[in-house]
Amino acid sequence: MEEIKREPVTALLILLNTLIFLIVEFTGGSENGQHMLECGAVYAPLIIEQGQWYRMITSMFLHFGAPHLINNMLVLFVLGQRLEPVTGKMKFLLIYILGGLGGNLISLIWDMRTGNYSLSAGASGAVFAVMVVFNIGPEVIISADTGATIVDLCGTLFCIVVAFSFILF
Repeated sequence: MEEIKREPVTALLILLNTLIFLIVEFTGGSENGQHMLECGAVYAPLIIEQGQWYRMITSMFLHFGAPHLINNMLVLFVLGQRLEPVTGKMKFLLIYILGGLGGNLISLIWDMRTGNYSLSAGASGAVFAVMVVFNIGPEVIISADTGATIVDLCGTLFCIVVAFSFILF
């Protein structure tokens, strides 16, 4: 409960991603490509040819399977609870949303350049933006309770995520 008060945006984003995942899972499956497309996943031809730009945002809250969601939310939880108090609620939300949009834009440009269109979804772009700011921005901040720097914590998190990925996949 303490985390919700200290890091409300992080908690809200995790809750929102999880609720949307459960809704998608129970209405047709998060690993069903057609259903994910209907729910708002990114697909370049629909965005470019039909102007469905909303997909650039909706896809940030969709995940292909539980491991995809768990990995993204684990990273968001660990980094968010350290970064949000430093950046503030609005800046943290802005980092997350702009990172997600940026990741989707890069993916869209890549698909358009190669002509190989793929269905994409997930919070990875948003989470990577949080990672980047976590590593580059407030890297000199010291945690009062552990004495570990943010960079130390990120290295530890990276090892946890890699290990978790091998276990799930």
